[in-house]
Amino acid sequence: MQNKVADKLLSYVKTKPKHILDLGCGSGALVKKIDWEYEKFIGVDFAKGMLELHPKTEKIECIYGNFNDKRLFDALLRDHYDYILSASALQWAEDLDGVFASIKELKAPIALAIFTANTFKTLNATANLEPLLRTSQEIIILAKKYFNVNIEIVEYKLEFQSVRDMFKYIKKSGVSGSRALLSYKQTKKLMREYPVEYLEFEVTFIHSR
Repeated sequence: MQNKVADKLLSYVKTKPKHILDLGCGSGALVKKIDWEYEKFIGVDFAKGMLELHPKTEKIECIYGNFNDKRLFDALLRDHYDYILSASALQWAEDLDGVFASIKELKAPIALAIFTANTFKTLNATANLEPLLRTSQEIIILAKKYFNVNIEIVEYKLEFQSVRDMFKYIKKSGVSGSRALLSYKQTKKLMREYPVEYLEFEVTFIHSR
């Protein structure tokens, strides 16, 4: 899923930026797909294990930092960027309004992919769970408050061989955030009753005009 989102996100970047900032870079899904020459790529993530896996070269710098911490953006302001990217990370912003305000201060075009509330739609409905993520409409309102952007909402389905495999994916992937979705007993019940063998994902793409 991260690869699909990364491909889609980069399709919005029509220029070939030389100085790139990636917020929530993870293990490098974006930088591995960039097919143009750049001078500097800065990847930021608060998961040290992911940063250890991220490619590193003379042109690639990895920074340990949390975009929920304003001090990170104060440090980032010391540099300049031709483009700011973020794939599959900003849905975990505690204060997305504040994060968008900080991104605006960096004065660069953006391409952002944020998972939104219809992610896990069938799972949430079957288990009577409230969506973990913000709605696409909430994201759009905040984005247009700070940026002159185009918006595209894309829905994906990720199919599995079995419901058991699907739940293993949820557990290992971190897509549920820090929340334990269900108790063990509830999970077993849901595995018996879950009506399909796929997960839905909804991604709101935000990109500069």
